[in-house]
Amino acid sequence: MANKNRDLVFTLKNRCRVCYTCVRECPAKAIKIINGQAEVLNERCIVCGNCTKVCSQGAKVYLNTIDRVYSLLENGRKNIAIVAPSFPAEFKEISNHKIFVSMVRSIGFDIVSEVAFGADLVAKKYRKIIDKGTDKCFISSDCPAVVSYIEHYHSGLVKDLVPIASPMVAMSRVMKKKYGDNINVIFIGPCVAKKAESNEVDEMLTFTELRDIFEKKKITQIIVKASEFDPPLGGKGAIFPISRGLLQTAGITDDVFDGNIIVAEGQNNFQEAIKEFDDGLLRSQHLELLSCEGCIMGPGMSQNGKQYARRILVSNYVQKKINSLNEWDWQKQIDEYIDIDLFAEFEPKHKSLEFSDWNEVQDVLISMGKNNPKDHLNCGACGYESCEEHAVAIVQGLAENEMCLPYTIEKLHNSVNELAVTNDKLSSIQQALKQSEKMASMGQLSAGIAHELNNPLGVIIMYANILLEEAPKDSQIYKDLKLITDQTNRCKKIVGGLLNFARKNQVNSGKHNIIKFAEQSVQAVVVPKEIEISIKSEDLHDPYAMFDHEQMTQVLTNLIKNAIDAMSTGGHIIIKLEEDQSDVLIMVKDTGVGIDQESLDKIFEPFYTTKSIGMGTGLGLATAYGIVKMHKGKITVYSNNNPEKGPRGTEFKISIPRFQ
Repeated sequence: MANKNRDLVFTLKNRCRVCYTCVRECPAKAIKIINGQAEVLNERCIVCGNCTKVCSQGAKVYLNTIDRVYSLLENGRKNIAIVAPSFPAEFKEISNHKIFVSMVRSIGFDIVSEVAFGADLVAKKYRKIIDKGTDKCFISSDCPAVVSYIEHYHSGLVKDLVPIASPMVAMSRVMKKKYGDNINVIFIGPCVAKKAESNEVDEMLTFTELRDIFEKKKITQIIVKASEFDPPLGGKGAIFPISRGLLQTAGITDDVFDGNIIVAEGQNNFQEAIKEFDDGLLRSQHLELLSCEGCIMGPGMSQNGKQYARRILVSNYVQKKINSLNEWDWQKQIDEYIDIDLFAEFEPKHKSLEFSDWNEVQDVLISMGKNNPKDHLNCGACGYESCEEHAVAIVQGLAENEMCLPYTIEKLHNSVNELAVTNDKLSSIQQALKQSEKMASMGQLSAGIAHELNNPLGVIIMYANILLEEAPKDSQIYKDLKLITDQTNRCKKIVGGLLNFARKNQVNSGKHNIIKFAEQSVQAVVVPKEIEISIKSEDLHDPYAMFDHEQMTQVLTNLIKNAIDAMSTGGHIIIKLEEDQSDVLIMVKDTGVGIDQESLDKIFEPFYTTKSIGMGTGLGLATAYGIVKMHKGKITVYSNNNPEKGPRGTEFKISIPRFQ
């Protein structure tokens, strides 16, 4: 016997993509998203198979039962195939249904009968219930997916299901009455839910599985001889698989004026009809419900079939069947099996998920940036109809925040921005590292040069001064010796600068007021009257820091002098003092001509200067760089020399730890 509790629909994880189509199309919301993968919750699944139809990647598949059928065919029992009346819609290439019957026989079936006869019996039972004219209204029970949905999620309506078995179960009972219990009954049809509908059927094949068997066994129209279905033969019940097929078979009208039947098909429509029926809005109406757009569009059919073209195929088959039907024989068979018990019992299963605290849902919405109803876009990209439904699913453990497309896009934008900032920082650090490596190498070279030159220069200065004292002041020799001492002293200063750059000096830190330090540094520089200097310290709450006053004065005065030299026609220098966590910041900004990019890359290198010959040695900024590094700080520069890009000018920024 078929196991109603087996897992019938599942995910091929290597194919699952982040699209949430299955979530959107699942009427039972039996899909759980885990790390972007859609997992089928079989305890909630109604086996409608809709997810297998809509998944473009083929990640949702249903259980293949071909091997199980093969095992049944070999167990020694009489094997009976009962075929759903929607077969003409699937096998349109087979023009004669008798050829199709023979192809099914060739698989190994002893009997091939049609479920249309079971549909005839069921339709008569339905007609009797409707004709009673009682106040009670019923919901049709021939679609197993709809029945499962009501049992799980509208269990209060189980009592309203028509207590009649489906045509498949009805035909199975007919076969057992005709051939006894020692038989295998295999249903062949378009519906995956049939695999879990009833234990009265031993196994079920979909039409696509039947196609696979034909192909594997190489069963074609050419190799078989035509044969008719085994009796009892169906009549008008063959129209059962198309929309309103049950009503037409039973001769019931759903005319808007005279009838009291509402027909709803498709996952959205049948859900809405059940909801309104449950809310008491349709209590005067019977419901004829189908999970698909008629059984001709079931998930066990080949993909991409056209609904109305399939409907025509079934209608044409039914017309031919009715025209050739021996009504006397058909009625005789109906009379023979009319007393078969077609009672069906359904039970509530209460699978609805509940959440205990609405505040949790609100917290989830806020975490996704949905702070008020205006933020609820309800775009449906997550697979849920509204943002609230999505948040509820997250609380229930069925969904993830990342399923929200606007939230994910915003998160992605933030990540991109953060990555850009991190990339800028990394680029800056890499540049600083290159500069440090370059400065370290040049520092070693400079230290060696300074050490070797310092002693000879001292000897030259000493003997030049001795000779200078002995020479007459009005002589040419005195003038020449004076030039020698001046230029040698200049060389001595350059060597001193090299020593400072090479970090050979020690940092003698003390606690100093950085505001007073800035004021004293400004006073130590001769400032032309056309240049204005201002000190801004509004953002400096604690003015005290540890640094070497003399060395840092050398740095700041050098920056001020460079700024003055860059503003030959006048301008404004701003010295801004700030703090940043454990650092103090000193910014020197001028409105000068600016520095080009090529020079910016070399500005801290020794002997590199943008000044004219004789106006600078190129050691000032290199020395400043070394002093700042000795204070475990950093010095950066920004400059613009292109008026089209904004105001021209240069800004140096020094950052040193508050406590050394």
